[in-house]
Amino acid sequence: MRQPSRERTPDPERAPEQPPGRSAEAGPGVVAGRAWLMLGLATVGFAVNFWAWALLSPLGPRFKDSLGLSSFQQSLLVAVPVVVGSLGRIPVGALTDRFGGRVMFPLVSAATIVPVLYLGLAGHDSLAALLAGGFFLGIGGTAFAVGVPLVSAWFPPERRGLAIGVFGAGMGGTAVSALTTVKLVDAHGLATPFLITAGVLAVYAVTAALLLRDAPGRVVPAEPPSRRLAATVRLGITWQASALYAVAFGGYVAFSVYLPTYLKTGYGLPQADAADRMAGFVLLAVAMRPVGGWLSDRVGPVRVLTGSLSVLLAGAAVQSLTPSLAPVGTIAFLAMGAALGAGSGAVFALVALLAPDGQVGSVTGIVGAAGGLGGFLPPLVMGVLYGAYGDYGAGLVLLGLVAAAALAFTGTGVRHAVARRAPAAPVVVARTR
Repeated sequence: MRQPSRERTPDPERAPEQPPGRSAEAGPGVVAGRAWLMLGLATVGFAVNFWAWALLSPLGPRFKDSLGLSSFQQSLLVAVPVVVGSLGRIPVGALTDRFGGRVMFPLVSAATIVPVLYLGLAGHDSLAALLAGGFFLGIGGTAFAVGVPLVSAWFPPERRGLAIGVFGAGMGGTAVSALTTVKLVDAHGLATPFLITAGVLAVYAVTAALLLRDAPGRVVPAEPPSRRLAATVRLGITWQASALYAVAFGGYVAFSVYLPTYLKTGYGLPQADAADRMAGFVLLAVAMRPVGGWLSDRVGPVRVLTGSLSVLLAGAAVQSLTPSLAPVGTIAFLAMGAALGAGSGAVFALVALLAPDGQVGSVTGIVGAAGGLGGFLPPLVMGVLYGAYGDYGAGLVLLGLVAAAALAFTGTGVRHAVARRAPAAPVVVARTR
């Protein structure tokens, strides 16, 4: 007699007597040391891949001058890795659900080495070569969709907001790129930052292959990827989180890739000074991401998102008037950076709360893609607006309007979804045992 097919199969390393990330002696909410080790390895991997992903952004003004690029071409150059890395998160997230982060993290890191070496050694003499290298550089941006399901599976539900927030701090790899790329090029030549990054990627790929492990009891889906993707698309949390992440993380990405150009063009800052200020913006956003996750574990992601989007709206309104950079403009940008970081952490606390087990990677892939795509469009819009009007004010007004719409959505649809889920929370905990 034919046996009914199973939708999910247990991981071979499953230890059913223990919740993920908890030791035998651990009480509720206590996480085993191995889970923190895996979180640390995943965060380092995310940072290293994001460092590679952001290599072209600090060099955008240099390539504009050396290759005679227009504002739109410069914006396109820094945006291509963003859109490729974003769309690539959809298949990479699904593959992570199937094969686990133990396989996917070393694979993504090793694959990113190829475009990094190409750009550093050969692919920087024309716009076409840079765009080709930037296209494959987008592989590094898919690491996010590997880390979230890996980390989520290691931690109990009541600690996932903090854990994913800490992992999200790996987006500080863009700050490493901002602080070092231009200086290394000035001191040692254009190839230097690319060669160093490729070496770090290689070391991490080997380390991850040796040490990284998937959580015991990780749910492994058995159904085909197309069916899993279709099921993920039908989930309400997929679209709710995608819309919010397009604003929160998309805003972060847009500023991290375009802020040096904005400050150089709009305020006349030297390239190195503009890159350093962008790094400060990035570091604050990075620091606030785990704070957003931690607060979401305690007061709920809806309240954190409401506060973050309100601050973003206020900061965009102030900066749309193009105030002096010291102190008003600096305060406005730092406030927006803090809000975007905390909001990004809160979105994935929301995903951890509402996404079904076994679909976290697929949901993360789509939500991560939405966030990256949210960062793709603004640099292009800003470049077009500045080319047409010689001013960035209209772009900041658009950001404020988007923040206002996201704030209204959070207070209505998202709040209601969380309220409906609340009675079922004990079931989620029981399934992880």
